[in-house]
Amino acid sequence: ILVNTAEGRVKPRNVRRDPRVAVSITKQDNPYDWVVVRGRVVKISHEGADELIDKLAKKYLGQDRYPFRQPGEQRVLYKISISKALPVG
Repeated sequence: ILVNTAEGRVKPRNVRRDPRVAVSITKQDNPYDWVVVRGRVVKISHEGADELIDKLAKKYLGQDRYPFRQPGEQRVLYKISISKALPVG
């Protein structure tokens, strides 16, 4: 799993302190059908982070560039190795 965020936020500070993470994923058409994924951040990188956030903006917002980027913002990618996936729904 890849997670994209920006330096200076709480998530980067927390991940550097403790690389264990959990992500919950919900089906868009049925919020009662979801899965919790647990794992560990195995790679932190700035390389490719700007391109990925722009690709996500295109997919989900229909915009070529991520419109909420702040001046001087440095994007960061986290690569998560999955240790457990728990279906809930």
